[in-house]
This record gives sequence, structure tokens and C-alpha cells, in this order.
Amino acid sequence: MTGLVVCLAVLAGAGVFGLVHRRREGRMRVRGKDTAAARLTADEVGGPLGERATLVQFSSAFCAPCRATRRTLAEVAAMVDGVTHVEVDAERELELVRRVGILKTPTVLVLDASGAVVRRAAGQPRKADVIAALGTAVGA
Repeated sequence: MTGLVVCLAVLAGAGVFGLVHRRREGRMRVRGKDTAAARLTADEVGGPLGERATLVQFSSAFCAPCRATRRTLAEVAAMVDGVTHVEVDAERELELVRRVGILKTPTVLVLDASGAVVRRAAGQPRKADVIAALGTAVGA
């Protein structure tokens, strides 16, 4: 009987964890402690920063969601004047990855015109969330 109770408790806990993880995946959030003072330059990301905002995507070679994220960010950057999309190979830029606290790919950072991180998403973000985050970056 005790084994059954333990088994049910573990299954319930795993279910709750899965639901919470699924809801947070790809959501844009305000910069956390790990990026509170992060400011990136064009040299660090390997491409020019946008006049109004920059979408920085950290990717890896075998990341399937990275390809879909690349398409989404490219579409959004093409829609909004002064916004640039830059992709960073996380495997080659380990020092930068550690400095800004990248734990998984894809991770997207939204930078304002000065290069300050204003939003981030771990996982594949939705197009509407990226557009809303850009509104925050451009308004900052």
C-alpha cells in the first residue's frame, strides 16, 4: 500500500513539473539577476546591432527548435524597421554564454538600441511574444 502511495505521489509531482515547464518554455521574461547588468556589443554578438533593437539568438548545431526560431526572428526583424536579428553559435562563444547565463538553446535575448538586455526567452518563442518584447525594447 505504501508503495502505491509513493508511486502516485511521484507521478503527480512529475505531472505538475511537466505542466509548469511547458507553460514557461519560450516565454519572454524580464531580465533576471543573471542578465541585469548585461550590455552586449556588436563585436560580442558577431554582427551589427539594430538602430532600435536587436534580437540575439543563441543556437547550437543540432538544435531543431533553433531553425524554427531563426525563421520567426528573421520574419519579425524584417517587419520592424531598425531591428536586426543576429545568431550566435553557443558552442563557439562559451565565454559570452557563461557571462549572460545561457543554459539551453535556443535562447533569445532582446536588446534595446544601446545593447542592454531587456527581455529573454529560453526555448522557442512565439511570434506575438517577440513582437511584444520588441515594443518594450523600442520604448525603453
